[in-house]
Amino acid sequence: MLQIFVNANYDFVGKRRWFYLASGGLMLLSLIWIFFVGRLNYGIDFTGGALVQVRYDKPASVDLVRRGLDEIKLGNAVIQQFGDVQEYLIRLPQGGEKPDQLSKQVQGALAKVAGARVEIRRIEYVGPQVGRDLQLQALYAVLAGMAGILIYVALRFHFRDGVISVVAIAHDVVVTLGALSVTQREMSLPVLAALLTIVGYSINDTIVVFDRIRETRGKGLRKGQTVAELVNGAMNQTLSRTLLTAFTTFIAALVLLIYGGEVLRDFAFALVVGVVTGTYSSIAAGSLVMDWETWSRARARAGGKAPAKAKA
Repeated sequence: MLQIFVNANYDFVGKRRWFYLASGGLMLLSLIWIFFVGRLNYGIDFTGGALVQVRYDKPASVDLVRRGLDEIKLGNAVIQQFGDVQEYLIRLPQGGEKPDQLSKQVQGALAKVAGARVEIRRIEYVGPQVGRDLQLQALYAVLAGMAGILIYVALRFHFRDGVISVVAIAHDVVVTLGALSVTQREMSLPVLAALLTIVGYSINDTIVVFDRIRETRGKGLRKGQTVAELVNGAMNQTLSRTLLTAFTTFIAALVLLIYGGEVLRDFAFALVVGVVTGTYSSIAAGSLVMDWETWSRARARAGGKAPAKAKA
């Protein structure tokens, strides 16, 4: 197997407080931004309404599209350039028009104001109730995935490892959502698919670290070896595998982000952020195993009472 870190001996455990500080800070900032500043930019899938993709036969501007929509009293729509300056996405709020009727109205108004031929390339319509249902189903899907992982890891390894895995996954999902909120990228069904992919990807690296910790612990601690040294050794042994896997996935997602076009851009962005945070959280998860075990041993020595402070 290719090794890029031969005999690696990095002190991850010794720097764990910096990992915790960075992770906690990113999660806190993400939550603050999502709930109080930018919020999530839900797409039509989750809010209801109509999405119309139009293409002019000559260059047009957002202002020109807006003036066309004003003709039919739809000036409050969200307009976004889609690729070149001839193509636009128009997100319309929930209305009573039927899709065919709406398509004709939009096409006629835009063509009249621009003095050009306008083609309706796509129209999607989602009712308000469907949008709300999809929001709940998206939440249930992510929670169900995390619950399934908790049960599997708890049975396969230890309940402690299951809890730590879910914490790491929650970190990755929250930070990715924070990045989507900061950049005001659209939260759509493809992005939900990316989040579920991140959930699976994150646990993959974490499981590798946990398995090496268990394998090393099964051989017993060497004379004078501490739990911190055992966990450090396990993370260093899996470092090459973790980074090589993450790098190849990152490159594939980055290519999609750059060359995948507008349709895949938000999906790819979520994957790029998720791969980075998933790799980082796997290392932090190993440190949490050490802290949990150290605390448990100190608690046992104290007769079942929680110690005032447990040292690694």
